[in-house]
Amino acid sequence: MSNPLWYFETSPEIIRLAVMLYVRFPLSLRNVETSGASISVMRRCATGRTGLARLSPVRSENSVHNRCGNTQWRWHLDKVYVKIGGVTHYLWRAVDHEVEVLESFVTRKRDKAAALTFLKKAMKQYGQLRIIVTDKLRSYRAAMIEIGNEASQHTGRNLNNRAENAHLPFRRRERAMLRFRRMSCLQKFVSIHASIHNHVNQNRSLETRFRYKNLRNHALAEWRQLMAA
Repeated sequence: MSNPLWYFETSPEIIRLAVMLYVRFPLSLRNVETSGASISVMRRCATGRTGLARLSPVRSENSVHNRCGNTQWRWHLDKVYVKIGGVTHYLWRAVDHEVEVLESFVTRKRDKAAALTFLKKAMKQYGQLRIIVTDKLRSYRAAMIEIGNEASQHTGRNLNNRAENAHLPFRRRERAMLRFRRMSCLQKFVSIHASIHNHVNQNRSLETRFRYKNLRNHALAEWRQLMAA
């Protein structure tokens, strides 16, 4: 694969760092540019924007989801409302039992057709699964009856808290970006955002300080390796 950053004047390492900061933390491109300018490493925010556009497909092709390697055990499905130009859209998400986002899909409706497309898209990549935890939206049930796995669906109070909590990083990022202007931009951003967040999120509250530092260093080293063309 050719280097997607070959013609930039800025160092590829700096661009990769800027992309990670932009996606991982609630920073705008202007904030990233200001941070880089303070140490004289980035000239303009357009470098970070173009770098994100070029690194996104590379990251999507090389990303490794699911650290435990068992995505077929249990999924949590949920959706959030996202305003684009004053019109309500729906961001569907599939989250595994480790709160890693497996799939993100944006639609204009929340009917059976949208739920069916979302489920087929996720199952095409990860295969069949044992348990699907959802809320009581009837579109899920109708889609699963057509697929033939309605027996796997589980609904109930507080069962889907993992999916609800998985939306929080995106909501913080959405507020920082003052929302989105196009549906295609939202779809592209949530895909790369989930991928990078899965990669660098090490569950600090569940690990010792020593193990957390080792996991963090390993994730950063793997990020540099994946982004190296």
